[in-house]
Amino acid sequence: MTGLAGKSMDRKKHRIMMVSDFFYPNFGGVENHIYYLSQCLLKLGHKVVVVTHAYGNRSGVRYMTRGLKVYYVPWRPFVMQNSFPTLFPSLPIIRTILIRERITIVHGHQAFSTLCHEALMHSRTMGYRVVFTDHSLYGFSDAGSIHMNKVLQFTLADVSQAICVSHTSKENTVLRSGLPPEKVFVIPNAVDTAMFKPAVVQPSRSEIVIVVISRLVYRKGADLLVEVIPDVCRLHPNVRFIVGGDGPKRVRLEEMREKHSLQDRVEMLGAVPHAQVRSVLISGHIFLNSSLTEAFCIAILEAASCGLLTVSTRVGGVPEVLPDDMIILAEPDPGDMVLAIERAISMLPKVDPQVMHNRMRELYNWHDVAKRTEIVYDRALKCPNQNLLDRLSRYILNIICSI
Repeated sequence: MTGLAGKSMDRKKHRIMMVSDFFYPNFGGVENHIYYLSQCLLKLGHKVVVVTHAYGNRSGVRYMTRGLKVYYVPWRPFVMQNSFPTLFPSLPIIRTILIRERITIVHGHQAFSTLCHEALMHSRTMGYRVVFTDHSLYGFSDAGSIHMNKVLQFTLADVSQAICVSHTSKENTVLRSGLPPEKVFVIPNAVDTAMFKPAVVQPSRSEIVIVVISRLVYRKGADLLVEVIPDVCRLHPNVRFIVGGDGPKRVRLEEMREKHSLQDRVEMLGAVPHAQVRSVLISGHIFLNSSLTEAFCIAILEAASCGLLTVSTRVGGVPEVLPDDMIILAEPDPGDMVLAIERAISMLPKVDPQVMHNRMRELYNWHDVAKRTEIVYDRALKCPNQNLLDRLSRYILNIICSI
């Protein structure tokens, strides 16, 4: 046996509890991240369970691929798929799962998840090592961000290690939470390239199809789309849009379509199940992302893996995601975005979807993400375990600093 193989076999196997309010059957970047990371960790020989709240009649214990065990705690979502903050009433069930599954590492996901915050706090009280992954960017001036940042400072005062999905996200998290930068690792998201493959027969370029798949909310730049789409359609008669997604801003897009008589050039699909995202992507040539804030954006990876040239707003961690020849960045301004789309249209003859797919397969891989996360777990277990007085002093210090 080679030394490398022996070292791999000798690596300590972890028993991990993933905790977040966001998981299947809900779909999104956080949900996909938890699922794919869990599957790859299971393949590496680790034990993984997921804890989330109930979704409709999906409650209790369920099993997914590779025997991934999911605890759907019988709490209903309160707002935006978040469970109601209970603080101490959640302790008994968290404690039961920790002991029953003999957990060694607790891994919480997403700053906006109340279940994540409560699980991290209770786990540290019981002496477990905890890791936190931040998937989003938050501001510093609006009321919601101010309150969330105070909660984050309190929760992460005693975290073992933290992970961010981009360098921009790391900088944002360190500033918001006060975490020492040496405790925060950058591990990007990835894409399942086996699922997101280019079409066997490429769509004709006699008609240029621009695909948008996103939640139709303010943060995702739905208002920008309302201004950009009519201008692009006016300048390019051979351009058609396919818009997948749902949300409160869908009404504005439908009003825009009616106002400019674009019913035959703007197709509204509504919510698109994740299993059908590829079939929508491969019907287009350009993928358009209009987000106003984004820590990473997995949708861009999925589009590039399907061979689509991407046009995106230059926000957050987006400039870190793709090489310059695979993405065209624009300021979150309608005029600049229209110019970027025109540039993308002129670049289409040089785009080879299969070459893009092969590059994505080399650049982003969930197995690589799992191996890098495994190293963070190893480091978390080596962190000294503070006594109760030390932990209380850090909590009190954060409360004083927040006043």
